[in-house]
Amino acid sequence: MGNNISKEALKAINKKTGKTITEGAVKKLASTVKPTTMQNEAQLRQLIKQVSAMAKIPVSEDTVQDIVSAVKKSGLNPSNMESLMKMMIKK
Repeated sequence: MGNNISKEALKAINKKTGKTITEGAVKKLASTVKPTTMQNEAQLRQLIKQVSAMAKIPVSEDTVQDIVSAVKKSGLNPSNMESLMKMMIKK
């Protein structure tokens, strides 16, 4: 992920969640993501739960499974955290 998180993505996240999530918080979480995270289901599930906790929005196990399946099917570029965030806020 680049050093700049799209302002539009952050704005969309904050609007969707009704919470204020800072760019710093997103960068801190993103810094823990490795290319293997998107390929390892346990790590991906942990990331989803961390994002859920950061946004203070509960995510059901069914939604977690839907996101995991979507990431696997999409071939999402593991270095593009912004795409993952956009995918998650659509749920």
